[in-house]
Amino acid sequence: MTSYVISSRAYFKIFFHAAKHPHRPINGVLVGEGEAGIVTIVDIIPLLHHWTSLSPMMEIGLDLAGRTAESMHMKLVGYYQASERIDDTALAPVGEKIASKVKEGFSAAIAFVIDGDRLGTDDAGLVPYVSQGSSWRCYTTTPPDFTPGSPFQLASADLPARALRLVQERCLHQKFGDFDDHLEDVTIDWLKNKDCLPLDVL
Repeated sequence: MTSYVISSRAYFKIFFHAAKHPHRPINGVLVGEGEAGIVTIVDIIPLLHHWTSLSPMMEIGLDLAGRTAESMHMKLVGYYQASERIDDTALAPVGEKIASKVKEGFSAAIAFVIDGDRLGTDDAGLVPYVSQGSSWRCYTTTPPDFTPGSPFQLASADLPARALRLVQERCLHQKFGDFDDHLEDVTIDWLKNKDCLPLDVL
């Protein structure tokens, strides 16, 4: 089993995307690098927050995200999504298609579904999905995900608490933008989102 580590930069951005659009479906891709069975998710590129299918805008966003990852000398290594219902942790059919598309370029691709009930607690709030043939299945681990010994790890155990404070005390999620936001305001740097990050993770 490949191990996955999510950096503070990537986790904060996923958290901010969900916090900015808590009652909308959101999605994005994971950017990283991997060798010797370990994949480091260095960053994310947020796509949309009112998508329902593989639209032309989704295709354009994915293409731009892939080019950006290449310019960073990295690859698209996975996908993330959240449903408009906070208790829905199923990987949607559209999500499976996008994750499978990412897998074509990176065989160890992973997908995460945001668990709105757990996000903002001491838990990472991410449910991992791995590919099994042509389909994707929820991967439950022993020990549980994002605990010591699990193949899924955060770069630091305090990231969920830090992310929550950055939202509650500094409202950094309001500075976050995805591709949808960029289409409405071209000044929004959805590919980098540097304005929403604390100085220690820039």
